[in-house]
Amino acid sequence: MDRLTTTAAGTLFGLHGEPAHERIVLATDEASGLQAIVAVYSTARGPAFGGCRFWQYASDHEAYNDALRLSQGMAFKNALADLPFGGGKAVIVRRPQTLDRGALFTAFGRLVESLEGIYITAEDVGTTADDMRAVQAETRFVSGIPRENAVYGGNPSPRTAYGVFVGLLAAVEAALGRTSLDGVSVAVQGLGSVGWDLCERLHQAGAQLIVADIDATRTARAQDLFNARVVATTDIASVQADVFAPCALGGSITEAVAANCQFKVIAGGANNQLISLAEGDVLHRRGIFYAPDFLVNAGGIISCVREYLGSAQEQAVLAEVAQIGPRVFELAERVRASGVAPARAAVAWAREKMVAC
Repeated sequence: MDRLTTTAAGTLFGLHGEPAHERIVLATDEASGLQAIVAVYSTARGPAFGGCRFWQYASDHEAYNDALRLSQGMAFKNALADLPFGGGKAVIVRRPQTLDRGALFTAFGRLVESLEGIYITAEDVGTTADDMRAVQAETRFVSGIPRENAVYGGNPSPRTAYGVFVGLLAAVEAALGRTSLDGVSVAVQGLGSVGWDLCERLHQAGAQLIVADIDATRTARAQDLFNARVVATTDIASVQADVFAPCALGGSITEAVAANCQFKVIAGGANNQLISLAEGDVLHRRGIFYAPDFLVNAGGIISCVREYLGSAQEQAVLAEVAQIGPRVFELAERVRASGVAPARAAVAWAREKMVAC
């Protein structure tokens, strides 16, 4: 088909108790099987920048809600990272039937182009650099792609992992007074691109690793290479460790986990780790320092933004990602001064930056 069938959901819809999203777009393309949601939470700082998730959901409602939550998180993430962009996210619903990925992401590229620059896409869970190349065939509003002539760009996951490592290290120092990770126990949930890279860095820093993943091959490899203790995915949030690093999908900090977990610090790469801010309040009352995901996992979007703008080289990007550490310390100071839980303090800080831009 030459055109996408598109329906704008309007600006009256958004997360419960939150300001409405600026725009929510639903799009389908019969030829490719595309069923996509693009959620633009805010363009106060500039066009909405955020990745595209390709995932199989239990229901369309779940996919829709995920897009809303992820786009809000991107707005907070970009604001705290001082990037000149707002927040948005795309979700493509993955169906069980075999799909032509090239046709699917080409159709998605047409959708992105139809939004005329209000939303800029990139990689996220379930998508690859090759997918973004297919998108690029239809639109320039895309990042996370290896560029020609040694121009900076490509898979942002290593920069995400580096940012999480820097943020985790700062959180440990802020909460526990330890300037080294040597001997610190860290439970890592999820050994995908970010989780695995993080484990490598933690192991090199002397941390004692506990790991869980749905792929037994990955956990066995982590056991061999990092001397990691392997536990079931259902048990990782209940082990005793200094630090919990969620690096799988969101929602790992449930009401039960917040009330019963045995960690001192939580800092990881997954988006939307808290079910709600209420879980963050529980962690705070229990003396557990939670470094919000949208603060510590910003390395990937920093990488994608600098690639998109063509304004940096590798070392400059890494230096910018390293500023996540000082921001964690600043958040800790805000928490000490206000008594507000870190999750709420970080949201308030991000909203300040969204208004003041």
